[in-house]
Formats: sequence, structure tokens, C-alpha cells
Amino acid sequence: MTLVDKRDYYEVLGVDRSADDKELKKAFRSLARRYHPDKNDDPDADERFKEIQEAYAVLSDSQKRSTYDRFGHNPPGGSPFGTGGFSGFRMNFDDIFSGDLGDLFGSFFGGSRQRQRVARGHDVLLRHHVSLQAIFDGSEEEVEIELARSCETCQGSGAEDPTSISTCNTCAGRGQVTVREQMGPFINQTTRPCADCSGSGQERGDLCTDCDGSGQVHKEQRIRFNVPTGALDGTRLRMKGKGEPAPFGRGQSGDLFIEIRVEDHPWFERDGPDLLMSLPVGYPDLVLGTQVSIPHIDGKDLSIKIPAGSSSGNTLEIAARGLPSSRGRGRGNVIVLLKLYVPPKLSGANKKELAKLQESLGLNDVGTLQAIKDEANQRRRNL
Repeated sequence: MTLVDKRDYYEVLGVDRSADDKELKKAFRSLARRYHPDKNDDPDADERFKEIQEAYAVLSDSQKRSTYDRFGHNPPGGSPFGTGGFSGFRMNFDDIFSGDLGDLFGSFFGGSRQRQRVARGHDVLLRHHVSLQAIFDGSEEEVEIELARSCETCQGSGAEDPTSISTCNTCAGRGQVTVREQMGPFINQTTRPCADCSGSGQERGDLCTDCDGSGQVHKEQRIRFNVPTGALDGTRLRMKGKGEPAPFGRGQSGDLFIEIRVEDHPWFERDGPDLLMSLPVGYPDLVLGTQVSIPHIDGKDLSIKIPAGSSSGNTLEIAARGLPSSRGRGRGNVIVLLKLYVPPKLSGANKKELAKLQESLGLNDVGTLQAIKDEANQRRRNL
């Protein structure tokens, strides 16, 4: 961008020419957050970001601002801000920014906020399917899983001779190196894994042949764990330190997470601690009432009493025969939805009997209209 092409610095920051330091800083914070290249994928964001930096660098310096206010971008004797607009510019971004962008700007401008991360092994996620009965009473489960473990031959070091390990000279044992790159008037400082020691911080010489220098081998292991009573589908159990070991044994092992997936039951559906089911019932049983027994997941029969005069769509509630609450507050209920069962086929004799019942029990036009009104009133009372 030539001096002729440069936009007015006040226009760049979107402030009046009378703006004070507080207004300048506020405008710069807002625009820098929006256009920082690490936060904005727009291809023009980088140039826009530099333009914002340049404008603030000048206007936040009282001497440079005074010169700019008098002469603009073309002062006598050339730009006092350098060929790039403000060479030699230094700014305390820790003072301007705080929170999530503090670290971002500290890294971008070579700040000192970077922390060396402690090595940690990978977490492992295992999805385990259980029956509804398993969470009704709780159960002890055992699974076989292949997990990475520290190589016993090299003691997790990856070296053929663990006693010959020395500190990496390139990174001084940190496992990371800092790379500084000049970006216009700024220095971009980034931290990367050391290529010479693969991030281990060690020089290992000849590599262990059992683990090919990785320090880890995969082994089949049996894991035992308890499924809590009333566990919800998707519940995750955490086994601390049972995941993969840290690289070359330098740090903490990851965790093993077991995600409980509850399988569908042949007739029950779950709603929290309640168990829901549909029960097909013939018309005579709805009218006269009956009692039905079905196997329950607790090993005992579930007795369902259907009152005389029931209708299709009615629900019955059987208290405390559902699942245990995941919070340990008793058991839920079994909720039964009655549904009229219509036989797909009828014999000739059955059809004749139904025709007689239809004639004696069926509704005429007046009766049908009254039944519709009664149903509407019942719905209103239930609201």
C-alpha cells in the first residue's frame, strides 16, 4: 500500500478526530479481534489487520498523532512512521487485551505467555452395550479390549538401552523448539515439537526392536467395571489412568471412558425411570374389563388390571415397578397404553355376531353427535 493509497487512520479505526485514548483503545480492541488472521479466514483479513495496527500505533502515540494531524500521510521530509508506516513499533498487548485474546496476541507478537504443556497419554473411549435388565438391577461387566501399554523391554523409553538415553541438545530436553519469524514490523513466535527427538526431549540412540522405538506396545486386556442401577443411555464411566501411556513414559497416562449404550427391549420403552408399553386389548375386554399378566424384567410377572368400560388410548399406571432413579430416589412407574386390537381376519360366524352387536350397541346419528360432544368436553376438562 503506497502513501497515496493509505486510508485516513481515524477512518480505519472508525473514530472521530477528537477521540481520546480510551476510545482509540476500545476501537482497536474490537477491530483487532474481528480481523486477526487466526480468527478470520477472509483472505483480506491479514492486510486489514496490519492497517488497523498501523493506525493505532500512530494515533496512540501523542507525538506521532500530532504530526499526523498536521501533515497526514505526507509530512515534510518523508514519513516519520517508516516505510511500512510505523517501523520500530512496540506495544504492550497484554495491557490492551485480556482473556482469550491475551494469549493469542502474546504468541503473535513474541510475548511470554506460552506455557510448556505437560505430556499426557491419549484418552480411550469404549462403547459398551447392555440390556435394560442390566441397568434395572445394576451389573458387573467384563470386556476385552486392545490397549497401548508401556513397552516392558525398554521401560517405555523406546531405546534399546534405556541407560544410554541423554538429553536432546536441540531442545534442551523440553521436547519443543521456539521458532521466530519476522512478519513485517512484527515477530511471530510459535512453539513446535522438536524434530530431532520427535518431541521426547531425549536422544535414544538405537531404538527398541520390540516397540520400534515408540515406547508402547498393544496388548489385549480384560477390563471389569460396574454398570450403575438406573444408568442413562450414553452415561460415561471414567477409569482414571487406564487409557494410553504418555509418550516415552514422560507424563500421566490418559483415561479410559466407557460409554453405556442401553439396548432396545422387546416391548418396554424408557422415559427416565418410567417404563412405557402399549397393550393391545380386544373390544370385549375393554367393555367388560379383564386382567393380563406379562413377564417383567425384574423376573416377576407384571399384573395389569383393565377396568370395565376402558377406551382405546387410556393409560394405566403401575407404581414403583419401573427402573431405579439414576439419582437414587426410588423407582419409576410402568405406564401402559391401551390400544384396541382389531383382528385382521374374521370367520363368517364372527361377522354375523358382530353385526348383531352393531345393531344393538352401535350409535345412531344422534348418538354419534352426542358422543363427539362428550369427548370434546372431556378433553377440555383434562387441559
